Amino acid sequence: MEGDKKQKQLPKLDKKKYEDELARLQVELVHLQEWVKTQGLKVAVIFEGRDASGKGGTIKRITEKLNPRVCRVVALGVPTERERSQWYFQRYVQHLPAAGEIVLFDRSWYNRAGVERVMGFCSDEEYDEFMRSCPEFERMLTRSGIVLIKYWFSVSDEEQEKRFQERIKNPIKRWKFSPMDLESRAKWAEYSAAKDDMFKYTDTKQSPWFVVQSDDKRRLRLNCISHFIQQIPYKKIKYDTIKLPKIDKSGYVRAPHSDQTIVPDVF
Repeated sequence: MEGDKKQKQLPKLDKKKYEDELARLQVELVHLQEWVKTQGLKVAVIFEGRDASGKGGTIKRITEKLNPRVCRVVALGVPTERERSQWYFQRYVQHLPAAGEIVLFDRSWYNRAGVERVMGFCSDEEYDEFMRSCPEFERMLTRSGIVLIKYWFSVSDEEQEKRFQERIKNPIKRWKFSPMDLESRAKWAEYSAAKDDMFKYTDTKQSPWFVVQSDDKRRLRLNCISHFIQQIPYKKIKYDTIKLPKIDKSGYVRAPHSDQTIVPDVF
């Protein structure tokens, strides 16, 4: 059962080494972004896993240096009444990438196989239909030309508890903690069984799950970003030489500062 055993402990990654490697990978991400844009590729990346498993931090490091018009994050809230009456995948389809876009799903349609299943937010019939439909839905996406990549972040119960305690005590991170986090701790075994069943149906040859060992935050981020970059063969784009023109200020008189409302110099 996923999460029962603590992951193998490696020596703590040196902070400078981590930052240097992250900076190198972020440069590669920019090259990848430009390749996706110029080649008109459509890339969808799913991030799933237990609460506090490191999904959000990894997504933040991926998007940090990228163009938000090319790479965007989709993190949907609770479905509305109208959305509940739709075909289950419908609310996600509208967020899929167009040509030249990368979309990162911070949780996805797999909510039905996880939290909805465990918490009883869907019926057995809805769950069974999802398990039948999901592999075919993903095959449809890949046949349409979408590059679909799925990551599952695996965190041990000891490390998850440590991160939950940090969220509770740290005012900067307190907003991350929700009542659902308490439920996920109380239903650890149920979530593990749900994840195993989900993999059984949806870990397919055409659309496999890639498991990220996530007890070590620095390593998980580097490992995930490095793996993501390798999934899309790309070439570095050669830019044209740019020469900035001189500014022509002739005929312009700037309005006096007294006519404007200036932010005070507090610092």
